Amino acid sequence: MYKYVIFWTIFFSISLAVSAQKSPRRKAARQGICGIVREKRGNYMPSPDSPRQNPDGSPVEREVLVFPLLNKSQVETGENGFINSVGNVKPVKTVKSRKDGTFCVSLPTGQYTVMVREPKGLYANLTDSHNNIFPVNVQKNKSVSITIDITHQAVF
Repeated sequence: MYKYVIFWTIFFSISLAVSAQKSPRRKAARQGICGIVREKRGNYMPSPDSPRQNPDGSPVEREVLVFPLLNKSQVETGENGFINSVGNVKPVKTVKSRKDGTFCVSLPTGQYTVMVREPKGLYANLTDSHNNIFPVNVQKNKSVSITIDITHQAVF
């Protein structure tokens, strides 16, 4: 009886270890930014006759760039939320979202601007009341959850 208990204990321990290794999940940042990148295309105008099939948009793979906090006065803006130039400012971190749109990036505490790279250039369609571009505040030992909606091909 004792041999069977030892056998099954070892068997389940090995099974758990193997299944844990198979899981390719990305660890959430303990301090930084995690989120999802979604793309919205087409007509999003409200209509009682034809409700949207996918009102939240579709998750997409994109390069996500995290810059020190940028203000509109520091960049050259284009049309539809595109940023033509950020001058000499380099991204603090760059990460690619997965097929399900999710991403995580570890960062020190501070204020950041988040953008995605589109074929037409860098894209961010959100500003705060001080004209800071897609501002995100990372606090000590906290992960901020954000949603990046790419909407330059949508009508609202």
